[in-house]
Amino acid sequence: MSEAVAFLGLGVMGFPMAGHLARAGYAVSVYNRTAAKAERWVAEHGGRVAPTPAEAAREARFVFACLGTDADVRAVALGERGAFSAMVPGSIFVDHTTTSADLARELAAVARKRDLGFLDAPVSGGQSGAERGALTVMAGGNVDTFESARPVLATYAHFVRHLGPAGNGQLAKMVNQICIAGLVEALAEGLDFAKAVGLDARAVVEVISKGAAGSWQMENRAATMLDGRFDFGFAVDWMRKDLGFALHEARRAGPSLPVTALVDQLYAEVQAMGGGRWDTSSLISRLARTRVVGDAGRQDAARART
Repeated sequence: MSEAVAFLGLGVMGFPMAGHLARAGYAVSVYNRTAAKAERWVAEHGGRVAPTPAEAAREARFVFACLGTDADVRAVALGERGAFSAMVPGSIFVDHTTTSADLARELAAVARKRDLGFLDAPVSGGQSGAERGALTVMAGGNVDTFESARPVLATYAHFVRHLGPAGNGQLAKMVNQICIAGLVEALAEGLDFAKAVGLDARAVVEVISKGAAGSWQMENRAATMLDGRFDFGFAVDWMRKDLGFALHEARRAGPSLPVTALVDQLYAEVQAMGGGRWDTSSLISRLARTRVVGDAGRQDAARART
């Protein structure tokens, strides 16, 4: 018989991740706050729709979650009809949500008291990585728990790494987001500069992407940034949530994150422009707007002098 697993949260990441589990032969029970999405998933992949997280988790050896916020995870795991209330001793809860490290440690402590395993296991690779089964998983928790879960994680991840106790997966994801934020702003500035000085920005990208300036962001986002297309990918709202976790940890632990703090505020400007659900590459949109406003101001000043 197929091993029973549960997947809680069928958003742009969770929907394809759960699909890989089904294709690998697992018997998947799914729960989603919007039941219609769970029903659509079952229509595509088989399995079973559960009305509550507890019902989804009742017979599962592994329970996976990929949600939005700390509050979402706490409700789905610890709520009145949460997964922890129905999980059998020895089963494992794997949280793929990007949350605070504090929440990961809280859930790990509750899991220990209930004789459950717990991993905080945020992912990197975006929607395309989830769809291709090529995510990177950074995990915190007990090493034996991790080794038990590793073969299942491999159904949708091309690289999985244990990084220490509970909370360390989330801390590693913060490092990931810190690095991405700086790269995207640098790319946005470079592309906007190229256009402002009259260069063929696409030709420039073709050249510099082959050298030391090359990056995943440049390969996958430069063209859409130049086209002004942002209706896809990882939303600005979610990036600000993640950067908030990093800035909180930095205030507590002491490291300086000046670029991260700046980019966080630049994303706040994008939100004010109505771009909260735009892809994170939309940082270039505020630069283009600033340049247009600046050009208009210089033209007004020149007219005033004549």
